[in-house]
Amino acid sequence: MNKVFIAPRRYVQGRNVLKEAGGLIGALGKRVMTLWDGQVKGIVGGTLLASLKEAGLSVEDVTFAGDSTKAEAARVAGLIREHKVDVIMGIGGGKTLDTAKAAGAAAGIKVVTCPTVASNDSPTSSYTVWYDEQGNCLGFESWGVNPDLVLVDTEVIAHAPVRTFVAGMGDALATWLEAEACFKARGPNLAGGTATLAALALARLCYDILMESGIDAKRAVEKKIVTPSVEKVVEANVLLSGLGFESGGCSTAHMVANCLPSYPECHGLMHGHEVGFGVITQLCLDDEVSVERMHRIVDFEIAVGLPVTFADVGLPGVSRDRLARIGEICAGPGSLCENHPFKVTPDDIVNAMIAADALGEERKKVLKAR
Repeated sequence: MNKVFIAPRRYVQGRNVLKEAGGLIGALGKRVMTLWDGQVKGIVGGTLLASLKEAGLSVEDVTFAGDSTKAEAARVAGLIREHKVDVIMGIGGGKTLDTAKAAGAAAGIKVVTCPTVASNDSPTSSYTVWYDEQGNCLGFESWGVNPDLVLVDTEVIAHAPVRTFVAGMGDALATWLEAEACFKARGPNLAGGTATLAALALARLCYDILMESGIDAKRAVEKKIVTPSVEKVVEANVLLSGLGFESGGCSTAHMVANCLPSYPECHGLMHGHEVGFGVITQLCLDDEVSVERMHRIVDFEIAVGLPVTFADVGLPGVSRDRLARIGEICAGPGSLCENHPFKVTPDDIVNAMIAADALGEERKKVLKAR
């Protein structure tokens, strides 16, 4: 299998970069569709629309319906064709961006992603994660190309809810652990091949930045300020995590996370929170992971506020029988859990989840006693 690395065409990050949006997007086309919800438009609409107007671009304004369903992507693609726009710009969270990518691919136009939260690595990827109308994850689909432009305004992100920033660290934390597992198994990445050395190096850099700067960055975002640590972690959450997961590969952390939305009690979680618990499950599954490494990662998750127990994800006292369905899915054919150098059974997954919960409870007690 060939080594394959994919990436967005251009990535621009910094304070107040939305003021430069018009010039950057104007290089891609002259008729722009903005896809966002009312809340996001209220936060960044004035700055963004002024920049697009100054650049002489025409704008078709579309309100996002709220979930990345196939019906919503088809609706937006229809509007693209109706209004004959050249570029679609998704502004907001991961579901808005995923819908913009899907609609843009269907209509064959340029795609710009502009995250207003650093909660996941959707902005740079070629993938859309699909949900149904009840909020259940249906899987993911690649469009074969990454966004033409990714605009990341760190001033906007620093003013977003802190829990979104923390969720992004949960999603990013899995990047190296999963890429490493895929590499050991000689498993495929999500780019249509196997990982390059560049992808592995970027995935490891993502992990190192979080370990070094994550706690400091969260403290700054709590004060709604942009610091060097914030800039580093935003890059880890959005760019490095995106490149690392797509060109490095995914395994158990994301597979478990993708199963959790099937529980109604978990619907209040963001994707990165679910991944945070999935990370600990993967650590408890892998016999090559040292106890020291497990403790360091779990202690980091506790420090930044990621879920580390069943109670944290809304499932206190969940029974083994109720977890069995996750075990079956994770150990089933085509599962991301195949990307380990060992066979994974349903019991292995359930045991790892129970062990993760126990480890999280224990580390909370240890840290509280210090």
